[in-house]
Amino acid sequence: MAESHHDPTKPFNIVGKPTPLLDSRSKVTGEAIYADDLSFPNMLVGKLLRSPKPHARIKSIDLSAALALPGVVAIVVGSEAPTKFGVLPISRDETALAVEKVKYVGDIVAGVAAETELQAVAACHAIRIEWEDLPSHQRMEKCLEPHGEPVHPDRSKDGSNLHKGVDQEFGDVEAALADAAFQVSGAFEFPGINHGFTEPHCAIAKYDGGRLTLWTAQQVPHYLHRSLANVMEMPMHRITVIRPMVGGGFGGKSDPFPHEMVAALLARKTGRPVKILFDREEVFLTNHGRHPGKNTMTLALDADLNISLLDSRALIEGGAWASFGVVTTYYNGVLSMGPYKIPSFRYSGRRVYSNKPPHGAMRGHGSVNARMALECLLDELAEQAGVDPCDLRLKNALEPHSFTVNDLRVTSMGLPECIARVRAASGWDQKFRKLPYGRGIGIGCGMYISGSAKPIHRTRMPQSTVHLKIDMDGGITIHSLAAEIGQGSDTMLAQCVAEVLGLGLEWMRVYSRSTDTAPIDLGSYSSRVTFMAGNAARKAAIDIKRQLQAAASRITGYEAEVFECEDEHLVCQVRPEVRVPYLQAVDEAIAYTGALIARGQYETPPMGGTFKGAAAGTAPSYSYQAFIAEVEVDPETGFVRLEHIWAAHDVGRALNPLAVEGQIIGSIHMGLGQVLSEAMRYNHKVTDGNLLNGNLLDYKIPGPLEMPPVDVFIVESNDPEGPFGAKECGEGALAPILPAVVNAIYDAVGVRIRTLPVTPDVVLEAIQRKEANKPAHAFTPLSFAPANVG
Repeated sequence: MAESHHDPTKPFNIVGKPTPLLDSRSKVTGEAIYADDLSFPNMLVGKLLRSPKPHARIKSIDLSAALALPGVVAIVVGSEAPTKFGVLPISRDETALAVEKVKYVGDIVAGVAAETELQAVAACHAIRIEWEDLPSHQRMEKCLEPHGEPVHPDRSKDGSNLHKGVDQEFGDVEAALADAAFQVSGAFEFPGINHGFTEPHCAIAKYDGGRLTLWTAQQVPHYLHRSLANVMEMPMHRITVIRPMVGGGFGGKSDPFPHEMVAALLARKTGRPVKILFDREEVFLTNHGRHPGKNTMTLALDADLNISLLDSRALIEGGAWASFGVVTTYYNGVLSMGPYKIPSFRYSGRRVYSNKPPHGAMRGHGSVNARMALECLLDELAEQAGVDPCDLRLKNALEPHSFTVNDLRVTSMGLPECIARVRAASGWDQKFRKLPYGRGIGIGCGMYISGSAKPIHRTRMPQSTVHLKIDMDGGITIHSLAAEIGQGSDTMLAQCVAEVLGLGLEWMRVYSRSTDTAPIDLGSYSSRVTFMAGNAARKAAIDIKRQLQAAASRITGYEAEVFECEDEHLVCQVRPEVRVPYLQAVDEAIAYTGALIARGQYETPPMGGTFKGAAAGTAPSYSYQAFIAEVEVDPETGFVRLEHIWAAHDVGRALNPLAVEGQIIGSIHMGLGQVLSEAMRYNHKVTDGNLLNGNLLDYKIPGPLEMPPVDVFIVESNDPEGPFGAKECGEGALAPILPAVVNAIYDAVGVRIRTLPVTPDVVLEAIQRKEANKPAHAFTPLSFAPANVG
């Protein structure tokens, strides 16, 4: 357990105060610099030739006509960079450009560098390719079957497109089934969805004097740095990755990407800077959004209304590459083991490759679809048992400082307070099952990780490191590689340092952009930054504080330990009138030594069991949520209108309540998109696997007018290991809104929806089936053969 360095009897200096983000002014004035804002002398335009075919062998490529066009400087193809890469070292299956065959409509075949965009596009059109069509794998169930030409023949052990299989069992599942007083099963289906961030991907590469510099919109500069070194066959110390401002990521910029490799290859080949900027369709084709999938679950209660069993199966479609897919496969099961006590748990998960754009990590990674299935079944169980859904959840809530049956360690736990807050505020007890037909209220709860306990690469490096430097002017420079992607991580780092040193944010400067100056941090994903980088920043600040205390001691003659940092002073706690101004302490501390330097780092404590896959889902702490949604459903049209949402989130401690509220409301907006309108749709008639709605007109993201009033309740359980008690708040708030809405629809019109998105036609069809006394849902349980992959 981390050592606490904050006296709980003392008020905070800056923690807990609503604080505008450090970069907010530059964003609203347009001064913020994004990758596409950058330009360099002699820069070339890079364009990508993408595959029109879902699965085909490249028999030949003729570049002669393209190279002869005016303005075309260079073209690269897959044979020039065959080294495979991927964010997870256990499943590197991507190449910068297609080698030998393409794997989906949109796969990159060639990269062109030209003087102008029009010339680069013309060159792409002039490239001649001779294809050999291969069978296209588009249906996830079929992808489990052996086939003569899998998507990745070198990764297939039985000729199928199985990428990852997980089988886990804890407790006595069969006994729980036999003894169940109430049980319910259901099959749920989810289409793939996309992040929809504002800024398209953009990368600029510059190769000069044997050094490569890449500016790119990225959440994980460290992993990109590693992958670039492999693909370019260059040492990491000759590569610099720079992250300009990022216009949204949500997981969609948390992989090393082929276009970044292509920009680098073209820059090295031409000796000139090369910029590649995606159009919106390319963003959708790059994807890495939430996996489409099918989840089948059985949930049971014993006679005392304790949840006794969760039996879960998941089939998820990964598209052409692995990305974070191994993690996704585990998370679909293991993260279901909360926020409730569940003594028996069985899970089978399968991820398959297909000939579609790759799926990867998206906000709420791996947990959202399974969470919706579980929370909807829990609503059905409550109805079966004749108990209020809020009461059933309260009765089964995990206890603080406990373990789940699959060895997830629970520290702080604020779910009961979350439920109590939204229940009271929403008027649940006066509304549930009491509203007029067409109006309904529903609840959904959740749990999410504060970062992954195990780093992706098995090294002894810390998961986060923060360096501090204080020079003669007293200004503090914070060096970190935690990527600010709009979530407010730079402000959080400054707050953690300022809190320890008793200073205002005006003393802080945060540099979190360049791999040249920043120490190791694994990046912004898995809701890890506040917990891990925040702890590292606080630890570094404590080191600086000790140096200042020693300086104050030398000035006053009092023991160093009696000084505290308060209001820009070192204040003697036994004689408060003895106060050393901060700058005087700095002046004394740097005498004959130069700048004050400190390093803080974070590593998770040992956790997790010894069974296969025990590391999956382990985190130093977990957040908890309870959301209630009230809806109006038009039974004539099936249209669902959100009337109000009450959202309570246990964030441990809100370091910056303004940013926390923004994260919760943002998560709700994204969750409403998935439950009500968003889906990536493909054409399987003309070109098998051709994305139909790769733009923000046809891909239906809820607009501002579709966003209901939201009451946010921040619950602070004060986590014992989080920085100042803080834990996750960036992703966990997405999952509960889906089941809250679907359960509210049932309360409104009496139909259980198990297929997303819940568009009006889906609701209307369910109502019509109910009125015709037909089963609203045909239950088809998934059945898997034992996995044969590791």
